[in-house]
Order: sequence, then C-alpha cells, then structure tokens
Amino acid sequence: MTPHDSDHDELPAHDELSARLRALPTERVPPARVWQGIAAQLPGQAPAPAVAARTPAARWPHRHRWPLRVGLGMAAALAVLMVVPTPIPQTPAPSLLQRQADAMAGEYQQAIAALPSADVTDEWRPALHELDASADTIRAAIAENPRSRYLLGQLQRTYALRLELTQQAVLSAGLPT
Repeated sequence: MTPHDSDHDELPAHDELSARLRALPTERVPPARVWQGIAAQLPGQAPAPAVAARTPAARWPHRHRWPLRVGLGMAAALAVLMVVPTPIPQTPAPSLLQRQADAMAGEYQQAIAALPSADVTDEWRPALHELDASADTIRAAIAENPRSRYLLGQLQRTYALRLELTQQAVLSAGLPT
C-alpha cells in the first residue's frame, strides 16, 4: 500500500470539508470604507471627505507642519550665524620660554650694536648669515613648541657663536673691540 492509497481511502470523510470549501466565494472584496482609506494614503490622491476626518493628518494637523517648522528654525539659526560677528582668534600669550627667547634676542641686538661698526670682509659674511638664519629657525621652532628648554639652549649657543664670530670679524678688519 502506498501513501497515496491511504489518502484515497479517507476521501469520503473529507467530502463534507471539500463541499464547504467549494461553497466559499472565489474572491473576497473588502468594504468600500477600506478602499477609501487605501486611496487616501496613496500619493497624489485626495481623500474622500468622509475618510479625511479619520486620517491621522486630519486628527493631528501639526504633524505635517513639522518640516516647515524645522526648516524655519534652521533658516533662523543660519541667519543668526551670518549676522553675529565671529570672534577673531586671539594669539595665546607668549610662554615663559618665549619671553626668555625675546629677552635673549634683545640682549644679542644690544651686544651687536655695541660693537664698532665696520664692514665685515666677504670671508665672514656667509658664516654670519648662516648663524642669523639658524637663530631665526630656532625662534620659529620655539614658537611652535614653547616648552622646549633645549631650543632655548640652542638659541643661546647660536647667539653666543654669532657674537664671537662678529668680534673676530671686527678684529680681523683691524678695529679694536
């Protein structure tokens, strides 16, 4: 006996069920109010007046206004930002190390000014210009890293070497120091 044979044996018991299934309508149509609710939710469709009173938009009219309110709020915030002057970024106060470097540079300028003014020969100029460029580079590095004591020491050594070379250049020109 196959499994299909047992199904055929039970067919008379299911005749009543089969008859009830055949009696059901082939198509079930929802009530008209359901179709009106569906039509109201479709884009570009105007809901029927009877349905409009039951839609969420009719019960809560402020729901469709929130995009307008958000847009107006954003426009107002942007207008405030455009009107209110932005503060000019202030440079931070110089650190202790930067003030020491400035004081050192002032002392160096005074020491150079105290030397007799003489034309330095061409053999000394490249070295003196190199030391001046090194001092400028060290000052820029101190501005970027205002807590580096090492840079302050390097600046001090560069100024001392520059003064020593200037004194030697003046002596070689035959002028007293």
